[in-house]
Amino acid sequence: MRTPHRTEPQHRPHDRSTSPHDLYGELGALDDGPVEDLLGGDATARRARQDEAPQWSAPDHRRGGRNGRRSRRRRKRNRFPGPSFVVKTVVGLVVVAAFVALADRWALLYAQHRAAETLKEQLGLAAAPEVEIGGFPFLTQVADRRLDSVRVTVPDVAADRVSLAKVTASARDVRLDTDGFTSVRGAHVSRLDGDVLLSFADLNRELGASQVRFAGDGRDRVQARGTLPVAGHELRLRARATIQRQGDRGIATRIGGIRLDIGDLATYRPGTRASDGLHLTSKGSADLARERRKAKALLSVPTIVRRLGVPETTARNALSDDGDLSEVTGSPRFARQARSLNLIDLAADHPEALRALGLEPDLLDALSRLTRPALAERLSLAFELPEPPQGNVRLRSVRVERDGIRVRLTGSELAVGGS
Repeated sequence: MRTPHRTEPQHRPHDRSTSPHDLYGELGALDDGPVEDLLGGDATARRARQDEAPQWSAPDHRRGGRNGRRSRRRRKRNRFPGPSFVVKTVVGLVVVAAFVALADRWALLYAQHRAAETLKEQLGLAAAPEVEIGGFPFLTQVADRRLDSVRVTVPDVAADRVSLAKVTASARDVRLDTDGFTSVRGAHVSRLDGDVLLSFADLNRELGASQVRFAGDGRDRVQARGTLPVAGHELRLRARATIQRQGDRGIATRIGGIRLDIGDLATYRPGTRASDGLHLTSKGSADLARERRKAKALLSVPTIVRRLGVPETTARNALSDDGDLSEVTGSPRFARQARSLNLIDLAADHPEALRALGLEPDLLDALSRLTRPALAERLSLAFELPEPPQGNVRLRSVRVERDGIRVRLTGSELAVGGS
């Protein structure tokens, strides 16, 4: 069997337009370098190429990426442009006005302090008063040499026997005598309205010696209640003071209704009227009907018997018979006559009879010397305002209030300092 003759293929030029795509041929024509690298060629060269290759990073899907964010931030900042010239000017004016106002307030405080020290020195006060200067701004008022208003409050002003708890004065249209902001010689006050308080608490301390208390009793009356030591005995004191204006600057008090109670036994009223003197109380005279010893002490003195209007025969029978004694002392006429006796008049001649009633001679002697003017002086609330060196001050009204006596006053054309 004959083997067919095998002919070698002949190489023809490759015609890409007519021949089919030869993939293997193209692979064989490639350079051996990349294939060797792919199959594990030179590792050093491969790592060098890898280092030179650009690094992979995750894609940024947000709009614009990092540059977009920067752009958006720039756009946001551009939405708020810097302050304009007008705004800067307004802020500057506000700052300047704040500094000017602060300087004005400091000047005001300094002026108030200097005015308080001047008033303290001129009026001889124990403490500097409170001075409040009204109006704003202050510096322009000083430059104009005129203040709108000034309010002065002075505590604890001595006025005769009493102390005024508070004196408040409000001045209007005050003209300054000054050479500048720091040299004020004095002031002239066109009009002044004042308020004076005479406190009951001060009256209790100064006049009552912690034993008498004062309290209001209507618009113009003051009641005094307390105790008064007389010859070693504590007697209950009651009095009434009527408050009224005296002249243009004075306060007068008319003391009335003064009485000193010796327990429930007797009452002393100083004065010269028939009802004045030392008299038994209603309870004291009623006790004579129950306490025979006291009744017999009175009926044993002929002078007292005559003043009681009891016949001498009846008095003698009453001293020897308790039934007649009860009949005499139990009658309304006897009790009425017993209350009319002025025991002060009987003290010198019949001390034993009064001692039987419970009245000591030293007490009766002290009461006889305790006159109405002496008691009224101890309870007087009168005072007078000092007269100013220039201008006039007068009282406008006086009123009794819950806390004390309040006096309204007015003044005009007053001078303070060297004006």
